[in-house]
Amino acid sequence: MMTLFLLTALVIGAAMLVMAVGVVFSNRCLRGSCGGPDVLGPDGAPLSCDTCPRRAELSAPPPPHGA
Repeated sequence: MMTLFLLTALVIGAAMLVMAVGVVFSNRCLRGSCGGPDVLGPDGAPLSCDTCPRRAELSAPPPPHGA
């Protein structure tokens, strides 16, 4: 029973580690949650994707005409 618990904890921990590495290397802008507090920079000013250097690259393409 203890072996099953440890194996389960190891699998969940490995999955969390892989997700954390993916977040670190995704290079996306930080955002606050819907209705939540803004993400603040080191000077206390709110950050937004307007200040993200990769904003144009990460934004969705405009919808096609006639759609």
